[in-house]
Amino acid sequence: MQALFDVKQRTARAVRLLFLTTLISCVPATLVAQEDSPAPEPEADQSEAAGAKLQRQNLNGLEWLERLAEINRKSNFEVSFVLTRAGQEMTPYLWRHAVLEDGLEAEQLNLQNGPGQEMIRLGNVVSVFEPDVQPYSIYASAISGPLPSDLLYNPSALADAYQFITIGRTRVSGRAAQQLRIVSRDNKRYNYQVWLDEETGMLLKLDMVDLQGSLLEQIQVTAVNVSEQPSSYFSRINRQALPGAVAMTPKPRQHQWEVKFLPVGMEEIKRETRRLAMTGQVVEYKLFSDGMVDVSVYVQPAQDSLDSDVVLRHSTNTFLSLSNGQVQITIIGKIPPQTAYEIAHSIGAAGE
Repeated sequence: MQALFDVKQRTARAVRLLFLTTLISCVPATLVAQEDSPAPEPEADQSEAAGAKLQRQNLNGLEWLERLAEINRKSNFEVSFVLTRAGQEMTPYLWRHAVLEDGLEAEQLNLQNGPGQEMIRLGNVVSVFEPDVQPYSIYASAISGPLPSDLLYNPSALADAYQFITIGRTRVSGRAAQQLRIVSRDNKRYNYQVWLDEETGMLLKLDMVDLQGSLLEQIQVTAVNVSEQPSSYFSRINRQALPGAVAMTPKPRQHQWEVKFLPVGMEEIKRETRRLAMTGQVVEYKLFSDGMVDVSVYVQPAQDSLDSDVVLRHSTNTFLSLSNGQVQITIIGKIPPQTAYEIAHSIGAAGE
């Protein structure tokens, strides 16, 4: 009987010892699990990443835009975006860019709705394909689309006309972003807000706002794919099948009038004399640009003019037509109506 009691005691002690051993072993098990987890990055790598992040945060507005221009020139990417204007349906676009094996820069912009419109750039030649229009090619360093080319590729060219103001960090489509304001230096044009991806520098969103801050137009990026290799799309382009480039630089005809007021930083980039196909009227034309917006100015004899002055604002565009008694003046562009009036009333005889 005593032997049986001794056996039970030893068994009880063994069970208690086993329980305590198991209980104590639970704590080291947690520590081991932590020790077996992936090792943290070396301090040098962490320091380098933190330094790069801090350096990005200290960039000024122009430096952020120059970072955007660099990736746009040197990277292979595919971007989907939508253009939205008040009272209109969203317009989706597909934009591709590549640096080909021979070093040639290539670009494609494709309108995704309707019968489609496509522009392809290889180097300094842009080929245009539109419904019901014979395909053609022109010499140009960038595609002319809803995104201003100077903003994408040469932001320093905008510095005379606009200020670049860094707002700070935010989020767009789940991505950490830097928000900037692009503000007209003379308050004669609309302003912009830009959001750039903090990590890559890519454009995420662009808003055009009026002088009261109301939204006029928005470009929202919906998908971005940056890759090591160019898109296979560019390898399928038959360069020999593209239309030959036409030089769009006819000798400008001297006009007997000039525009004496323009917003700061806006310059004449083209002038022509045209005969309108439907009416046969001769119209003299000048195109002005500040790198973000273009303004067209048409002048024709007053006897061919409209019966009354007209000013219309459709979405982002202003259309102004008025007569000074001698000539009919028409202004078209993404500018406030008051600025269009100032341009029109400044037109006078050349040399005066």
